[in-house]
Amino acid sequence: MVEQSEYGKLHPSLMTTNRVVEEISISSFRIEKLTSATNVDWQHPLLEIFRPQEQPQTVKPSKLYLVPSGFDDEFDPDFAPEPTSARDLPELQAWTERFAHSIVEIWAGRRSPRQVEALCHHKIFSELVRQSGSQKAIGHIRKIHIQEPLDGICEATITIRYENRLRAMLVRFEGIDKRWLCTALTLL
Repeated sequence: MVEQSEYGKLHPSLMTTNRVVEEISISSFRIEKLTSATNVDWQHPLLEIFRPQEQPQTVKPSKLYLVPSGFDDEFDPDFAPEPTSARDLPELQAWTERFAHSIVEIWAGRRSPRQVEALCHHKIFSELVRQSGSQKAIGHIRKIHIQEPLDGICEATITIRYENRLRAMLVRFEGIDKRWLCTALTLL
């Protein structure tokens, strides 16, 4: 049996010995929503490239901002210190550790205070010059605890061992003019 195509010509691919079914019964099919555990659908290596990417969460800038310590200094408004966010400053842990080592060596008289002059407020620097060489030995830094109460402010407590005695150094850094600036320094 040879069937004719819709154009009226005989088509060899339509030749069959089986009956051609023109109708399909929809009642025999069930449509179900496919559900699976998370990530099961993406197990095949080729499908991995089509996996939807998670959208990164946007970080909202903090609403509290640093007001730089003034120490009763007067500035021309065009040249006043500008607060800087911690995102634009050097990594805090390593920076604090290097600063603390420098201060301990200055107190022992093994390093010139001029090496940290740009890292300190001028009132803190003058006090550091006065204390230079006041310790008999170089202290050994044991632990550094850092807290950031506001964006651009660091308050650190550093424990230092001097022979048989433990002492604490308290330091406050403020992000000013795109650098960390020491605005408080105390040895307890």
